[in-house]
Amino acid sequence: MKRRQFLKGATAAAGAAAAVSALATPAIAQDRRELKLVTTWPKNFPGLGTGAQRFADSVTNATDGRITVKLFAAGELVPPFESFDAVSSGAADMYHGAEYYWQGKHKAFNFFTAVPYGFTANEIDAWIYHGGGQELWDELTAQFNVKSLACGNTGVQMGGWFNKEITSLEDYKGLKIRMPGLGGEVLRRIGASAIALPGGEIFPSLQSGAIDATEWVGPWNDLAFGFYKVTQFYYWPGFHEPGSTLSLGVNKGVWDSFSASDQALISACAAAENNKSFAEFNARNNDALNTLINEHGVQLRQMPNDVLNAIGEQSGAVVAEVADVDDLGARTYESFINFRRQSIGWSRVSEQAYWNSRLLPFKYERG
Repeated sequence: MKRRQFLKGATAAAGAAAAVSALATPAIAQDRRELKLVTTWPKNFPGLGTGAQRFADSVTNATDGRITVKLFAAGELVPPFESFDAVSSGAADMYHGAEYYWQGKHKAFNFFTAVPYGFTANEIDAWIYHGGGQELWDELTAQFNVKSLACGNTGVQMGGWFNKEITSLEDYKGLKIRMPGLGGEVLRRIGASAIALPGGEIFPSLQSGAIDATEWVGPWNDLAFGFYKVTQFYYWPGFHEPGSTLSLGVNKGVWDSFSASDQALISACAAAENNKSFAEFNARNNDALNTLINEHGVQLRQMPNDVLNAIGEQSGAVVAEVADVDDLGARTYESFINFRRQSIGWSRVSEQAYWNSRLLPFKYERG
């Protein structure tokens, strides 16, 4: 009797366990998600493409594959400049790119990548994370069904590659140059013909003569694209992108479907990539610059101060015009201007002062 009762109880327990298992397995499967991440960068391109992949891997690894992010490089799922629309419409779940590519939708997008004579990488991070920038960014992107986060930074960019020397503003007259964002508009104001091209189209355009000059990023990326093969004049500094934020855009419906903990996890992975990317560009650029100069004969030239000053005057006017677009443009501009003023005041007695003192002629290295 006891044995029969035991067997009956065991059978019931086994049945219950099987029922739980049958319910649990589909629930676990349903909880697993694969997200499509499109980018504006060529596949595996150093820094930009590899940074996007590193973010994708971080989310996948942090969730043990529960949220898998699959990356599609420029052109693999959608053309590079259609990444935003793909995410906005839900055709893709995420994009990795640069917000100024979307300035045709609203000029305020420029502030969340870079504007001429704007923030350095440290300053734009300070503005986004602690100066009200993220809140304005959220308000802007929500209009397009997107949630955006900082997810990389190139640091200070170079002035660009030219097929001739630049000695005065006259040298910009009629110059066909690849430069997106508000920097391109500044150059139009001084007589250049500025166009926006995705990264993969720059080298063939420079090689064919469709453009006379280009900016891209800096020595590490410029070496990878091989610009030195078609032009030798490499100018510094870049006025247009002093600290360019790379962005993660997430379809708003997808973002809202995540739990608070998953939103926090994705935000943390994006912030980590923001830091790692900036560090990597700083680690790679000097060696790449030495390679360009010493192995490929590139002529490194400094942009004349009078040219930079004239460009600065135009830059202020172009950036200010964003305030005339609408209320959000005005509030974004005012927030930027106020924070820029504070940043200049602090950097003068902190980093700028230190950099100047480090250049004093004292002996530091042994030997």
